[in-house]
Amino acid sequence: MVAAGDCFVVQSPNTVENTIILGRNAIDGDAVTEAQEVHYYNATEALEGRPDGGADVVKANGEILRVILQKPRTGVWGGDAGANDRNVSIAVSWSNQEPANDSGTLISTDIVRLTLAIAKSAEDAVERIGNLVTDHGSDDAKFSFVVCDHTEGWLVSSGGKLWAAQKVTDGFLRITCKGLSVKTTIDKSSEALGDTLKAQGLWDGEGDLNFASSLGADDDVDAEWSGEAPNGDGSYTLTSMFDTLRSAADTETARAANISVLTTGISCHWFTATPNANESVFKPFVFAPNPKISPLTKVPPDNTVTLLHKLHAQRKPAAVEDLKSLEAACVEELNGYLAEHPTVDEELDELMKDCVEAEVKFYR
Repeated sequence: MVAAGDCFVVQSPNTVENTIILGRNAIDGDAVTEAQEVHYYNATEALEGRPDGGADVVKANGEILRVILQKPRTGVWGGDAGANDRNVSIAVSWSNQEPANDSGTLISTDIVRLTLAIAKSAEDAVERIGNLVTDHGSDDAKFSFVVCDHTEGWLVSSGGKLWAAQKVTDGFLRITCKGLSVKTTIDKSSEALGDTLKAQGLWDGEGDLNFASSLGADDDVDAEWSGEAPNGDGSYTLTSMFDTLRSAADTETARAANISVLTTGISCHWFTATPNANESVFKPFVFAPNPKISPLTKVPPDNTVTLLHKLHAQRKPAAVEDLKSLEAACVEELNGYLAEHPTVDEELDELMKDCVEAEVKFYR
């Protein structure tokens, strides 16, 4: 299984104060036609179905949180991107040599779900990812994650049972799906990382330690922004990220896209749940008291695709442009609500469900 994504992080001074926007295009040219489900789990469901590989440890170590996940494949327990109700969002940017799903060790998507189920901040999530890799990681697997809350962003890379993390200091950053993202700037890591790499013959101890290079997974390319770059005046918003992801989307490889707008108030998470952001529209989700996201984003029993994905594939050419007008109206209406409400109430319980079902009406 491949879990990979082209990720974009934007923070102050490019966004309004105390806001970070994380956007991601899922990338896999071999799976563009496969559906990507979106699932919501309440606190009692967040760790169901995974008793091994760290779930019991997570359960024993704190309050379990509500989680929303996008999945790279039908039947995958975890997710390649998602968020929890404490304003933490995690995305897989790259994975390689993933273990078998039933191996007893963790795949990247397991780590996303397990971490979101308990992490109360981005820094907390970094430490928990590190612990899961150390205790339950596969010896051969290599993963990279992007972790954000409303105050900070982190890059986390792992190889085998070793990991390293870098705090994002740039006002905006693109993280491609071409290798491990943590290189010479290492702000957190496995204990005695350098000594361990030297003992394993992966680093000679000369010069700065480059974590990605030591594991043979450095892409050696500084990724350029796609489309119009943020200009530092606080004007980069959700719709700016729509434009960024659509500019970056490649018809041959782009799968579903998602965005998290993380703030001190009500954070909002947007999912296309259909391939190629240029040919799809974003639907919003917030952690309302009892959210419902629509069964149309889940694969029915004895089936292989979501109904949303199936109808989107059969769409008429004019449907997407009409839907983008609906998307713009949804953004405006939701912004109005968020401006007037410091906390979310039951009025938004069916926000995503209503938007998904409105989209489907355009396809029928």
